[in-house]
Amino acid sequence: MYCGRCAMRYFLMCLLAGVALAGCQTTAEQAVPFDPKAAAFINVQGAGKIDGHAFYRSETGRVIYAAGEKVWLIPRTPYTDRRFQQLYGEGKYAQAKWLPTTEADPEYVKHTRSTKAESNGRFSFDRVGAGEYYVATVVTWRPEGAMFVSGGAIYEKVVLTGKETEPVKVIVSGK
Repeated sequence: MYCGRCAMRYFLMCLLAGVALAGCQTTAEQAVPFDPKAAAFINVQGAGKIDGHAFYRSETGRVIYAAGEKVWLIPRTPYTDRRFQQLYGEGKYAQAKWLPTTEADPEYVKHTRSTKAESNGRFSFDRVGAGEYYVATVVTWRPEGAMFVSGGAIYEKVVLTGKETEPVKVIVSGK
């Protein structure tokens, strides 16, 4: 059982760890600027459709859906490649309590789309133009008796050629 002071200490330790990790970035790691022209294809209205399902399998094997969570469609650019490498490392899952704090360029945020996942973790993006994208969301839950949530951020890459006649299917599971 956690007391209020312990919870605050844990929160502060996680916050400081995130700041420390962000502070460990070298100048070369931070040097990839956001280029709005490279991400402009997010605003091109196409005939493509992405149908997805977002979930995560907990340590106990239970499937947890991204129910009601925001799902982002993010154009793949050198900036987003670098950002995702900083956030996720070599995997497609970043545990919530270890996510480093990295500020996004305000223009980057303007060059994304989002939707909300249904209760079963399903989501769709319509009128998507050709290009390479990241599809990202979070899946969290509170284990019974735990004070803090488990889970984290997950993503998957998806490519639309502009020639698709059926929706592109994507499973976002962190694997």
